[in-house]
Amino acid sequence: MASVLALEFPTVAEVTEWPDILFPDTLLAVNKVVLLMWISVALVFAFFLVAGRRGKLVPTGVQNLAEAINDFVRESVVLQTMGPEGLKFMPLLVMMITFIFVGNVWEIIPVAHMPVNGRIALPAYMGVLVWVLFNYMGIRSQGFFGYFRSVLFPPGVPKALYILVTPIEFVSTLLVRPFSLAVRLFANMLAGHLLIVSFVTITAATFSLGPSLVVWPVSFGLLVGLFGFELLVGVLQAFIFTILTGVYIAGAMHPEH
Repeated sequence: MASVLALEFPTVAEVTEWPDILFPDTLLAVNKVVLLMWISVALVFAFFLVAGRRGKLVPTGVQNLAEAINDFVRESVVLQTMGPEGLKFMPLLVMMITFIFVGNVWEIIPVAHMPVNGRIALPAYMGVLVWVLFNYMGIRSQGFFGYFRSVLFPPGVPKALYILVTPIEFVSTLLVRPFSLAVRLFANMLAGHLLIVSFVTITAATFSLGPSLVVWPVSFGLLVGLFGFELLVGVLQAFIFTILTGVYIAGAMHPEH
């Protein structure tokens, strides 16, 4: 019982801050998270390269999985949010959902145990990238003044309400969107990472107390279930980020929608 009372959980800094692996104490320093990000890029690139190298009429193996991802994004993201006109964004959205998922899944991979998107830098970069893209598409589709007029003065709103609606639309569309995209992804992955670390600590502590046919199997079973749940969260967050990207682009190009 004393061992349980003496249980100490690691701090947030201890499970999110990693020492430099390459080029320490320089501007080119590379830590564990950056290394996992590079590996994620390489894995996604290699996956689609292998899938597309030998296209078969009846897909199998890697090609079958790649086509399943492509079909899912086309049917559940592009056509649902942007219509046929959005098919030109397929390469971007397919790569986005795949890369975010791979970055998330490191959370449950042995040795790695750190979601790339559990640090704010990458989600923030992608949020800004989406912000630039949908604003660019809005200006390109409607013209500079037409785009900002549709954003700041939505049609169908009584003119007397513009004094309230315009500041809200300015903040929500031009400021909050990239921030909300980044924080949603980052916060969910960081919370899951901290939860897994806590359950691992508890499971290790119960195992160290000695053989137990009741406590340890229950805690270990909960840990396995939590790993499965976090895998689902990783998929869901990749999908949410991607579909919101489609929604924002579609809204910028077609404000009436």
